[in-house]
Amino acid sequence: MTAAQPNADQPNADQPRADAPHVDQTHVDQTHGRRSDAPSPEDARCTVGRGPTGSYAVVAVASSAGGVQGLSTLLGALGPELPVPVLVVQHLDPRHRTVIADVLDRRTDLPVELAEAGRKPTPGTVHIAPPGRHLLIGADGDLTLSDAELVHFVRPSADLLFESVAAYYGPRAIACVLTGTGVDGAMGVEAVHARGGTVIVEDPRTAEFSGMPQAALNTGVVDFVLPLVEIAAVVRGLLDATGQ
Repeated sequence: MTAAQPNADQPNADQPRADAPHVDQTHVDQTHGRRSDAPSPEDARCTVGRGPTGSYAVVAVASSAGGVQGLSTLLGALGPELPVPVLVVQHLDPRHRTVIADVLDRRTDLPVELAEAGRKPTPGTVHIAPPGRHLLIGADGDLTLSDAELVHFVRPSADLLFESVAAYYGPRAIACVLTGTGVDGAMGVEAVHARGGTVIVEDPRTAEFSGMPQAALNTGVVDFVLPLVEIAAVVRGLLDATGQ
């Protein structure tokens, strides 16, 4: 049901592109809401394979064009004292100094910082991939930054983040795809799903840029398709349902 252009062409935090792809309206209509087999906020406590305590351990988020506003809405609504870390890939132009962490830090109760290699992800903290560097979770659970080649013409890559999160956290991961052009994140959500994690996608019909959400939706592995303003409540609901 229910990963773009070279980095030099990526929008910076305040200048989204205007070439959003066509939305497959029928597909969205058929998949809006929650998959019949998806873990609901109410039944997540009973989901097999969620780990020893049945709990989620991370939220990973991908966005591109329009992402600063999208991230502001999502992070701002998550509230304080989130029991898990939030890892973010937002496509930014590496030729410009970024202030995205400062901007988002003013719009949420959660501390926001650019990710630093070698650190453990901190519960209740938003770690954002620096411009031009891939953000991953290493085999030891530490944050890892990489200058490896572009993936689908972008670096940082949501696909790489999601795949590393799936490998380390398995069913304890929540992956969210927000507004953006291109297809980054689609392969990654398949990895998250394959390892038992939960996939949430912003509804392409209401996303500022529909490309990334629609590409993720087209994989057929999305658990929730929701308007942006409803995503935080579902994330909190899943965390609360597992006693977090």
